[in-house]
Amino acid sequence: MPGLRWKPAYNQGRRNKSFVETPIEGKGAPPADQGPAPSSTSALRLLHSWIRDLFFALLVSFFIILFLYQPVKVEGGSMEPGLEDQERIFINKLVYRWESIGRGDIVVFRYPLDRRKSFIKRVIALPGDRVRISYGHVYVNGRLLEEAYVPEEFLDTRSYPETTIPRNSYFVLGDHRNSSNDSRDIGPIPRSDIYGKAVFGYWPVEKLGVLR
Repeated sequence: MPGLRWKPAYNQGRRNKSFVETPIEGKGAPPADQGPAPSSTSALRLLHSWIRDLFFALLVSFFIILFLYQPVKVEGGSMEPGLEDQERIFINKLVYRWESIGRGDIVVFRYPLDRRKSFIKRVIALPGDRVRISYGHVYVNGRLLEEAYVPEEFLDTRSYPETTIPRNSYFVLGDHRNSSNDSRDIGPIPRSDIYGKAVFGYWPVEKLGVLR
């Protein structure tokens, strides 16, 4: 057939024999793939452990913040000098499920005249207490209340007639008496409006600590 020529294949000794040479380590051939080096495996395991621990830490933190503590920012100077404007604090939202509100507690409540706002004040009188204010001096059940948290320069001369605090209500005042909108203006606060206790300040750093 034109254009085609057939030629039989044959070997001419070892010089023309086809063969495959098996690489030998140490003579230039790459080593077989044996997976990642032990150091890489350890690093991956450590990274996995860190990610897992971080995930659970964030999950626990989220649970604590959501159901137990809540960070809030103080706005205004009605609680100076203990709490200053723009100070950051934590409030405990569950503490009053297990214990009663006490005189001297710093509480957070919904402002009765605008429930979209929250106020922070100090509890002065409890349900059933008799409270009156005479020229800035507070009397509870006929006895002058000692208030080391109110500096003399923050006192005012306002008076308030003697009132018996209703059941499930609390009389609250700001520590900065001449710069506070409190129970002298809006009356006792219903228990149902109080939703947290201020427990810890965390910013600025110099005021880090338990609130009293």
